[in-house]
Formats: sequence, C-alpha cells, structure tokens
Amino acid sequence: MLWGMRHKLIGLGGIQVGGTAAAVMAIALALGQTWSISLTIGLIFALSSTAIVLQTFHEKGLAKTEGGQSAFSVLLFQDIAVIPMLAFIPLLAIPELVEQAQNAVDQAAEHHEQLSLVAGLPGWAYGLVITASIAVVVIGGHFLSRPLFRFVASSGLREIFTATALMLVIGIAALMSLVGLSPALGTFLAGVVLANSEFRHELESNIDPFKGLLLGLFFITVGAGINFEILFNDFFVIIGLTLGVMLLKAAVLYILAMIFKIQNSARWLFTLSLAQAGEFGFVLLSFSVQNHVLPNDIAQTLSLVVALSMFLTPGLFILFDKVILPRYEKQSNDREADTVDERGSVLIAGMGRFGQIVNRLLVANHVRTVALDVRADQVDNMRQIGTKAFFGDASKPDILHTAGIEEVKLLVVAIDNQEASIELVKYVKHTYPHVKILARAFDRGHGYQLRQAGADYIESETYHSALELGAKAMNCLDFHPFFVEQQKTTYKVIEDKQSDRLYEGWKGGAEGERFDNNYRDLFIELEGFIKDAMQIDRNDKHSRERGWTPPPKGYADKFEE
Repeated sequence: MLWGMRHKLIGLGGIQVGGTAAAVMAIALALGQTWSISLTIGLIFALSSTAIVLQTFHEKGLAKTEGGQSAFSVLLFQDIAVIPMLAFIPLLAIPELVEQAQNAVDQAAEHHEQLSLVAGLPGWAYGLVITASIAVVVIGGHFLSRPLFRFVASSGLREIFTATALMLVIGIAALMSLVGLSPALGTFLAGVVLANSEFRHELESNIDPFKGLLLGLFFITVGAGINFEILFNDFFVIIGLTLGVMLLKAAVLYILAMIFKIQNSARWLFTLSLAQAGEFGFVLLSFSVQNHVLPNDIAQTLSLVVALSMFLTPGLFILFDKVILPRYEKQSNDREADTVDERGSVLIAGMGRFGQIVNRLLVANHVRTVALDVRADQVDNMRQIGTKAFFGDASKPDILHTAGIEEVKLLVVAIDNQEASIELVKYVKHTYPHVKILARAFDRGHGYQLRQAGADYIESETYHSALELGAKAMNCLDFHPFFVEQQKTTYKVIEDKQSDRLYEGWKGGAEGERFDNNYRDLFIELEGFIKDAMQIDRNDKHSRERGWTPPPKGYADKFEE
C-alpha cells in the first residue's frame, strides 16, 4: 500500500511540509522574529492533526476518496517527519536561553545530583553517543523485541503482554533522557519498534480500548497547560493569528492540490481537512521550550493558536459537507446530457458495478450497446478505461429518445434508484411494447414491483452470487462436485417454480399483519419443498448430464448429523 502511495507520500507530503514551513517562516521573519525562532514556528505549523482528520474521515466514509487518500499521504509523511524535527530543533537553541537554563541547572545541581551518561563529554563524543543510542534502539529493538514478545506471548496473559510493551516504551524514553535527548523522541522510537514487531496486531487490539481514553488524557493535559489569560488579554490577536495560519496553510494546500491534479470536491476536502495545526505541535512546542529554542511566552501564545485551529476543524468539515460538496454535486447534475452518437441493439441504463459487467459481456461478443448513466464521474471513469458511455438520465423520455430507444431490441435496467427503475420499466413497457426489458432487482420485493411494472426478465443482484458461494462452501466441505451441481440445480428449479406463488401472494395479499403471516407461511412452505426435493435428488438421476463420474449411491448420507 505504502509503495503504491510513494509519489504522494514523498512528493505531496514532502512539498507540503517544506512549503508550509517556508511560508510560515517568512511571515514570522516579517513580524520581527529571529531566523531560528521563525524556522521552529514554521516546522510546528507545518503539521496537521492526524487524530482529528482520520477519525472524521472514518466517520464520514471519506478515507477511500481521492481527497481522503491524498490527505492521508500527507499526514503519514508529517508523522514520519516528526522524528527528524525532534533531532533538528535542539540545534536551533538560542544562546541566551541556554545560558539562563544552565544557570538554573547549576543552582539545582547544588541540591540534587542529576544522572546523565553524556555529562562532561566533548561535542564529538556526545554526537557519537546520541547516534549510537538511536541505532541501538531501532536496530536492537527490531531483533530483540521479537524473542521478548514471543516469550511473553507464550504465557497467554494479555495483561503481561500490554505491560511489557509499556515498560519497553518507558525504558526507551528513559534511555533517551540519559543521553540528553527528549523522552518524546524515545517514545516515538519505541512506537516505531513496536509497529515493526510481528505482534503489532495483538498489541493494537490490546491497546485499542484505551485509545480514546489516552487521547482524551493527552488533550486534557495540553488544555491544563494552556494559559487562557493570554487569550483573554489578546483575544483578537490570537484569533487573527489562528485564522491567518489556517488561511496560509489552506492556500499552500490548494496550490499543491492543483499541481498534483486533485480535482473538484476532492481538492477542497484535501485543503480544508489539513488546514489546522496538529497535536504534535503541542509536543514540539514543549520540546522547543525545554531545549531553549523558543521563549516560554511565545510558546504559550502558539499553544493557543494550535488549540483553536484544532477546535475549528469540525467547522471546516461542516463547510465542506453543507456548502462545497452540494455545489459540486449540483454542477455534476446540471451538466448537459451528452449527445448520443451511437446506436445499438441493447440500451443499458446504469453503468454501476452491475451494468458494467452486462455491458462488458455483450461488447466482448460483438453486441453493439448504448450505455447511459446519470453520474457524470462514473461516465468519465468508464471513458478513462476505454468503455463508451454517455451521461444522461435514462428515466427521462427525451434522453431515451436521443439514445435510440425506438430501435433497440433490449433494455437493461441497472440504475441504483429503485423508484426510478420501476417508473422507467412502466414507461418503456407502455410506450415501446416491442422492447424487451431485463431488469436488476435489489431484493425480492423490488423484483416483484419490477415484474408488476412490466419487466420481462428480472435478476436479483445477490441471488446467483449467494448460490455460487453456498455451492463453494459445500465443495470445501468435501461434497462431491457432481452432487453439489445437482443440489444447486434442484434449488434453482424449485425456487423458480415457487416464485410465481410468492409473487401472487405478494400481489394479491392484504396490507398489514395478515399479509405478513400469509407471506411467511408461503416462505416456510417453499423451504419444505426445497428440502424434500433435495432429499429425493440424492439419488443418481442426472449422471448422463455430467461429464464426470457421479458419486456412489447413498454418498451424501455420511454428511447427515
């Protein structure tokens, strides 16, 4: 999956992080900040909220859309980029802040002895120790975590499994503290080690019930550290900074969406979903203060900006749902119907997953078809793969006339709207009685309505696939292939014979409970017919119809419990 996303992951994600950081840095420099502070602020605001965006995508079903996948690529790159940011930001430390912090440390050291593995080391040795520590965690963790978790898993106790993972995270964080790095970097590296473990799915299932709680505790901790007095004293400044950051990020994202040819509503989804700052911004702000890169007053102000931008994110999704998406849907629906310059013997109304297969089979056998679909994006997708399709609403008489309904032999109704499909069948049957109508039904009730409307042949979209899967299940249970085919055929024959009775019961039945009881009784009777017929059909009476040797007589009796 990641390899297939490599172009968006590296290209789109990398340019987004670099472009946003550069744009924010330029604004900060213009406002009088030093280059190191400006660069740090740019890196912090280059990140977006993975937790909020992915959760919203999941709830709204947007993860598989073009905009959702593009946003996911960027979020994934941002999360990866946090590691080099944690390593790079301490290099931007301001000398004045370092000196103040060193004085405070010296005073504290008079009363408390601080444990450190790098105290007093020269610069080259300090860098070597840090590099070696990270290498030990990543490489050693990759090879040592497997036997460790394999041993723990053998105990069969989920609690010990979870506790071991927690202790591993704490241990790596402590190691990073001993070598002078941030515990946040340690926990991030521990997450990388655990994510590459063969037991990652077990760990994920164990931690999943606590995910929401831990995320809530994180935001509570962040909220407790925010100085709201700054918000009240400089309310309009904070609001202006928040909106300015979001507008700047949105502008960068929109330009990138244009460059990478993200189209229509997907472009706006990509832009609006990533316009906020992210939860890693809080981590980097705290990390920057600890490493003397940002003054505390600036960090507190920026924490408010990050929090407010995340608070406004649901409003951006509401804007997308209520304003932008309906606008693009209206544009799609207002698109003028295509001029149908093809003629064929079969007219296919609806080119979804069902109509596509019908069309492909007919075209492969040199049957000329005319395919219509009311969804412009679906028609465009069909054309991209070389399938001729036309945009138009087949339920409208003028569109049918343009498509040559008078000349076709067959009409295949495969549109998604049940009511529209029934009205279409009624209209064509009444106006063009010479046209044979083949219709797709969503369920048994829809099939009865199509039959009553005048469809000549009706096929349920799930009936044959369910029957084939049932036959495959019998094959997997070691039933003889001949017996499976025989029973499948018997099932279809009985179902077809009894379908007329069910239809008459549906058509002539009264409304309400009496009709439901009558229909249920007919179904129970049908099940009895099927069981009896299959019991009789256990005898070999169709061997001449098969190319294989049938199973011996009484073969199926061994499957009875």
